[in-house]
Amino acid sequence: MSLVKVVIAEASLELVPREICDHSAVVKSARLRNKKPTEILLDKSVHYHAMKDLPDSSKRGRPDIVHVTLLEMLSSPLNMEGKLQIFIHTYGDYVIEVDPKTRVPRNYNRFVGLMEQLFKEGSVPPGARKPLLKLYPSTVTSLLRKLGVPGLILLDEKGVITSPKNVCREALEKGLPVAIGGFPHGEFSSEVIANAVSTYSIYHKPLDTWAVASIIIHACEELLKIIL
Repeated sequence: MSLVKVVIAEASLELVPREICDHSAVVKSARLRNKKPTEILLDKSVHYHAMKDLPDSSKRGRPDIVHVTLLEMLSSPLNMEGKLQIFIHTYGDYVIEVDPKTRVPRNYNRFVGLMEQLFKEGSVPPGARKPLLKLYPSTVTSLLRKLGVPGLILLDEKGVITSPKNVCREALEKGLPVAIGGFPHGEFSSEVIANAVSTYSIYHKPLDTWAVASIIIHACEELLKIIL
């Protein structure tokens, strides 16, 4: 079976780091939700002032990127036909395996609560033998080793311009995952770049993560004749 593997790489999805958990903006937002500061997602729209001195602050605190991208991917015909496998690699080196049957909440606040539960429990539903979402510590290198592949196809605005269909064709022929950046600004880490077998760009300007995912998935649907 032809399976398209997509990795949302260095996704801007993490709990509030301990170095800012005492900041007033973090404490206030946690108190409003009756949670500990270290149990809530880092969100730039709420924690902007607390985040200013964090390393790579421009890449962090955007859970909405993963939310919109997952909604786009999971509702695609490619996923409905059982041809899509999604992995989320986070900025803090965790990997989330996403079951194709997962239906993430459309409401952003409910999605945030779901991700916070996932980071706390390690799976959703907690303790399930076959969870819809499974989280564990992992680098990109470790994930590729687990998948048994030599590398990935990286989509980066600095890559060689090619068509989305060419990206999909190479991914399917070589069995390689396609990696899309899950952060708003900045560059891929040296580790992600080092694992790239090929680096491509599908447009001459930067695109949002969900737009790239949508374009690639549609190209794969046409290539696999799911959509004519």
